[in-house]
Amino acid sequence: EVQLVESGGGLVQAGGSLRLACAASGFTFEDYAIGWIRQAPGKEREGVSCISSSDGSTYYADSVKGRFTISSDNAKNTVYLQMNSLKPEDTAVYYCAADLTLATMVLGDYYGMDYWGKGTLVTVSS
Repeated sequence: EVQLVESGGGLVQAGGSLRLACAASGFTFEDYAIGWIRQAPGKEREGVSCISSSDGSTYYADSVKGRFTISSDNAKNTVYLQMNSLKPEDTAVYYCAADLTLATMVLGDYYGMDYWGKGTLVTVSS
């Protein structure tokens, strides 16, 4: 059974930091790109960041460049998203998703990604 389980969400003040984790199981981790997609209330889903587990290539949305860092621990089948300098506009449900190619997220084809987690809520207060 494929599972993507997110953790690390919560409430933080603006300027603070959180680290999200996505633990993957049920598929060959090294074959997939795994990333984070967020959805704020009343807004469209937005691809935040993604990393290729095979070669370490990464993608970041312009809105998070310089503030968020994605990393992968292949030994633990886990992807992390370190979020620094958080802003109220970062408030959203953050979903972990996996696909065979990084390009799927880069091209914005979020609903075409193969596997999804259930999401974790990040709330940034002003």
